[in-house]
Order: sequence, then C-alpha cells, then structure tokens
Amino acid sequence: MSGNKLILMSCCAPCSCGAIKQLANGEIEDIDDFIVMFFNPNIFPESEYQKRLNEQIKYCEKLGVKYVIGDYNHDDWRRSVKGLENEPERGMRCSKCFAYRFCYAQKYAKEHGYNTIASVFGVSRHKDQSQVDNAGEQSCGDIKYLPIKWNEDLRNQINRESDFYRQNYCGCEFSMRK
Repeated sequence: MSGNKLILMSCCAPCSCGAIKQLANGEIEDIDDFIVMFFNPNIFPESEYQKRLNEQIKYCEKLGVKYVIGDYNHDDWRRSVKGLENEPERGMRCSKCFAYRFCYAQKYAKEHGYNTIASVFGVSRHKDQSQVDNAGEQSCGDIKYLPIKWNEDLRNQINRESDFYRQNYCGCEFSMRK
C-alpha cells in the first residue's frame, strides 16, 4: 500500500523524538508524507502545555519536519471527560481522552488530505499502548489508524543526547495526583 499520508499525534518531544526521526528518515514503510500534530488540550496548567509545545516545535524545526498545532481548549476537554475525574491513570478517563484527540485528528485528516493516523501516546511509562491502539482504532473512523511499534532504543538515545524539557506526569491535572 502506498500513497499514505500520515498524521503523527504527539504529546511531547521526549515521547515523539524517535518516531519523528524514524519517519523523517523514511524508516516506516509505505509512508509517503507525514505531519506531526500537537493536539493536547488535556495538558494542565497552560504553562505546562506551552513548555511541551515549545519543545515539540523546536525538535520539528531542527529536523525540518512539518507540524500542526491543534486548538488548546482545556475547558472543552474537561467536558469530554466529565464524570471520570477520579479514574486512575490508564482508566476510562484516559480512553476518553485518547478518543477525543483521535477524533480531532480524524477531522483534520479529512480536511487536509491525510489518510492515516498514528501516535506516540503509548510510549510513556504512564500509559498503556493497547489502550491507545484501541482508542485509535475505534475513533479514527474511515481514516486508517496505524499502530506502530516505535524504536524505543532510538528514542532513548535521542533523549540522552538532548536537553528536552521533561515532565514528571502525563499531562492532565488528574494525573498529577500521587
């Protein structure tokens, strides 16, 4: 299958750096074009969101990679997970959050000629890759969701060599709890 134009959904530079490098180097078969999407209205507070966004932009620009920044509407995201605030990490709130973000990517894909979506949401130790993949497969509709096993060694190497800002929680205010 060729002609795949991919949206790579990213939560932060430390999680996405290896995947972006693999895509930029043409290491993922059948991907002809890609863009990195930073759509993370779940991140709280907004100052944290800005730190992660700035790192993502810096890395994409360093590699000469296209990127798009989704709307930051934390209130709308909060409405999407209402009633799930007390769920644990990897619980239903996370599934709803992934679905919310994948739906945004699906709409963008249709409007801009992309036919495939992948993400790095599951590479964090805070998340479950199978939960991310399930949300992607259920939420992307007629846009193909591509579960990719990213090169973890490459990601770790880039992180060791970088000066990325690194956070100590997934992103939303509910993941800040101990």
